[in-house]
Amino acid sequence: MRGKFGWEGFGWGFRMPRGWARGGRRQWFGAGDMKYVILKLLRDKPRHGYEVMKELEERMHGCYSPSPGTVYPTLQWLEDEGLVVAREVEGKKVYEITDTGRAFLEEHKDIVEEIFDRVTETVERTVGGSMAEVNRALGQLVKAVYRTAWKAESDGARKDVAEILAKATAEIEALAKAPAANA
Repeated sequence: MRGKFGWEGFGWGFRMPRGWARGGRRQWFGAGDMKYVILKLLRDKPRHGYEVMKELEERMHGCYSPSPGTVYPTLQWLEDEGLVVAREVEGKKVYEITDTGRAFLEEHKDIVEEIFDRVTETVERTVGGSMAEVNRALGQLVKAVYRTAWKAESDGARKDVAEILAKATAEIEALAKAPAANA
């Protein structure tokens, strides 16, 4: 018998947005896009690699978190091409866009805008609009449920959590059955 791990194992009954690969991963950027994305971030202000990763994750509302294996080689390539320069600041390598990098961005402005428009649209479709608050609240709920259930010292406390979730589920389902007055 095959074990059920991942989202399917929770029995939540929802599907990930279109474009997500099995296992919850989605390719947000095409080949070569990351150099433009990082350059645009560095145009705003100099950053070290970790700051680049965190800023990207924030701008993507947590939908995408770039790996060091993506960011650092791209930063190195940008440096090798003379588009950024790295300086040692308080023991960290901080990258700053060069005049050549600014010219490169300007020369490829259409590509950069297309990348950011496409990604922004995808993020909005995934977590934005009226669903943004629902997604944020669901994320907070999941964290609270697991944090509480794992730390619970008895099965009774875990059953209480399950009962609260069952009641919340019933209330939410009742919203769907209610007249359109709730809209």
